[in-house]
Amino acid sequence: MKTNNLCKIQNYYVYLPRIYGKEMRRLRKKAFFRSVTSNVIMDFRAKVEQLVHEFLETRKDLYLVDLKISAGDDITVILDGDEGLSLQDCLDASRAIEFNLDREEHDFSLQVMSPGLSEPLKLPRQFKKNMGREIEVLLNSDEKIQGEVVAVDDEKVTVVLRYRRPKLIGKGKEDVVENKEIPYTEIKKALVVIKF
Repeated sequence: MKTNNLCKIQNYYVYLPRIYGKEMRRLRKKAFFRSVTSNVIMDFRAKVEQLVHEFLETRKDLYLVDLKISAGDDITVILDGDEGLSLQDCLDASRAIEFNLDREEHDFSLQVMSPGLSEPLKLPRQFKKNMGREIEVLLNSDEKIQGEVVAVDDEKVTVVLRYRRPKLIGKGKEDVVENKEIPYTEIKKALVVIKF
């Protein structure tokens, strides 16, 4: 037994290869956690937000939908555009962010993408982009509404509802077409209805 592999812990000698393996590889590995102050994390987030906004200033037709930075420095930037988002737009945004961050300071991964069909609509510009399409809206009161987007402004979206209801006089049903204005503050979730 080698004496340099012995460790004294509270008057007991422990043979380290028994704990860390025969060649003590586990002892040489980096810890899976890092001690980082919250200021460093906030500075990194602020730097990423600044770079995203600087890129968007050069491209007025694009806008930020969401920015997520995980504890492991995985950056996810979700962009959208008034006329859609191309692959080249994603590449340009990725380069504008990645080339201005120092990988020596932060080891990060970066994803720049458009919101998928299953992503909810969050911004008025997204509702405007989907005018003429059918959406399903879940209100804060848990009521579901499905209709076509016909008008959008900064406070509300107007949806045309088409449904059948019993006649007010007599038997049978009648078709009803109704415009409903929904303030954004009342929307819990809004999704574009996919039709095949």
